[in-house]
Amino acid sequence: MATIKRFEDLEIWQDARNLCKKVRDITVNTGLSRDFALKNQILGSSGSVMDNIAEGFERDGKKEFLNFLHIAKGSLGETRSQTHRTYDAGHINEGKYNELLNDCFNLSGKISHFITYLHNSTYEGTKKRDA
Repeated sequence: MATIKRFEDLEIWQDARNLCKKVRDITVNTGLSRDFALKNQILGSSGSVMDNIAEGFERDGKKEFLNFLHIAKGSLGETRSQTHRTYDAGHINEGKYNELLNDCFNLSGKISHFITYLHNSTYEGTKKRDA
């Protein structure tokens, strides 16, 4: 963690951002643009993944960062579920469906590995422990 100075440097945040861009693209360029409830849900959950990674990092404490990483992973599960719903509603083709699911699975694995890494590391953040 010592070489990471900003959340933008985290590979998991970069991947979450790319996923969010893909979701944004399908909400603009497919029939999902007219399915307002589902569109808002998938935009919200995919954005929540990257936002929770960022917020946890900025809290400057290991315990809080881990908590926000777990929340981000949960939001990623929501995004994956909403991807199934988007496909089932006929808004995306099978290729885009599989691409989004693979992105979700890969990112979930990376977040899990990062959580394990942090649990096992001596990193504590910059927050004062006794404050």
